[in-house]
Amino acid sequence: MAVFIGGAWPYANGPLHLGHVASLLPGDILARYYRLKGEEVLFVSGSDCHGTPIAIKAKQEGVAPDEVAGRYHNEFADCLDWLGFSYDFYSRTNHPFHHQEVQKIFQTLLEKGYLYKRTVQQTYCDSCDQFLPDRYVEGICPHCGHQSRGDQCESCSAILDPVEIIEKRCKLCGSTPVIKETDHYYFALSKFQQPLNEYLNHAKEKGRWRENAIHLTKRYLQEGLQDRAATRDLEYGVPVPVQGFERKKIYVWIEAVSGYLTASKQWAAEKGESWEMFWNDRAKSYYVHGKDNIPFHTIIWPAILMGIGGLKLPDYIVSSEFLTVESKKLSTSRNWAVWVPDLMKSYHPDSIRYFLTINAPERKDADFSWREFIYSHNSELLGAFGNFVNRTLKFIQKSFGGEISKVEADHHMIQRVKDLYIILGNLIEKGEMKTALEEVFSFVRQANKYFDEQKPWVQVHEDISGCKKTLYTCMQIIANLSILLNPFLPFSCEEIQKMLNIKDSSWRLITLGSVNINRVNPLFNRIDLERIELERERLGE
Repeated sequence: MAVFIGGAWPYANGPLHLGHVASLLPGDILARYYRLKGEEVLFVSGSDCHGTPIAIKAKQEGVAPDEVAGRYHNEFADCLDWLGFSYDFYSRTNHPFHHQEVQKIFQTLLEKGYLYKRTVQQTYCDSCDQFLPDRYVEGICPHCGHQSRGDQCESCSAILDPVEIIEKRCKLCGSTPVIKETDHYYFALSKFQQPLNEYLNHAKEKGRWRENAIHLTKRYLQEGLQDRAATRDLEYGVPVPVQGFERKKIYVWIEAVSGYLTASKQWAAEKGESWEMFWNDRAKSYYVHGKDNIPFHTIIWPAILMGIGGLKLPDYIVSSEFLTVESKKLSTSRNWAVWVPDLMKSYHPDSIRYFLTINAPERKDADFSWREFIYSHNSELLGAFGNFVNRTLKFIQKSFGGEISKVEADHHMIQRVKDLYIILGNLIEKGEMKTALEEVFSFVRQANKYFDEQKPWVQVHEDISGCKKTLYTCMQIIANLSILLNPFLPFSCEEIQKMLNIKDSSWRLITLGSVNINRVNPLFNRIDLERIELERERLGE
């Protein structure tokens, strides 16, 4: 089976923070799991290099937008690699290939009658002498009354037209913009009202979407879909491939979300592979992103795909809620965030992956607390998992010279391991990563209890065959944990496989023969509790 996994594209206008990682991590867990199952996997994402945030950043720095986008794109790639993200292809929206393919999508929609020309009113700043991109228009949301900007309200998630904004002001100069007429292409989203209703009902029946995606999508559909502008007066972006519109750009909401398809095609072109197998109805598809991106993945992108025709619609919507930091809303402008480049200097990537999964914002907002993070590392990763691996392998090394022969393992414990492959597989495939990780760490604690109850340090003097059975059982558990936990904690699992000389692994019970352990390295080091206050003090600086 072919499995397509699309991870949301972070904006290349600032460093990655843990909010990004929390929403993207389920994609890597899925990709690693399905590869272990032997499935054909295409896991793609990239940097969103267009849009107003980057243009604003470039103006502030006095450089070209591509320079800002390129800098953060490279930083994203380094950070995601450090975190173990196993993308098959990580692209960027300012790549010529993406431009070319997005223009083809635009032309296809135009030819099929899903794009049409309309004279519209648009905000124009006389002081800046330009039509204003949506994010340059700030004011009050007409739906909820909160401060907002002109493309989407962060408070109520309503998709906005800047003309609707109350008490409008230009983000660049602060003056009040006027309304002028201009021509643009519109995407006939209203034509997809009925098929998208049927699509939502099918997703609900199959239980493939998270609840937040179902509720938000249902709300948009009940309100009635409105046609949306597909082009904008921008200096930076994908040029509109229509005569007379060359100075306008394809709107970022239609262009960036198309990156899933353009990245698939670019991967295929560069690797000499087929992208089509991941985009037909026989494939399984996952889209992994944050709550704020739900309508783009459950309404906009499916409508575009329906308009193009013949392409796979999203099956699973893995949409996370928000991550707070020390019980406060994350704010990049106030530096109330935990930045990945800072984490790279002092922490183990598996520690980040573990905490953001075991505390994942799957059904409600989750909080990142430095105290909880460090105590979690010391008690769970080091104290439970790392300790079980270390105490077992060190005992084998000390008492048996590192050699342990194959004997009959404890049936009950091995059956529990076999069951875990089925339980975890079902949970991961449904996008329930938090529960899956809780299941396996519950078993890690059970394995530690088994070691303590068997007392191999006593058995080695009084019951040598019993001691060998205990240690062989524990070693078998460790070998299988290196597979079961690989989607979640790839670096420490790879270290285990090196120590046990495991060459090949797949998602099924592994049975080791005799093993000679030459070296035993601790998987994790203890984090000093003093770091809690040190890290807290850096927030908001």
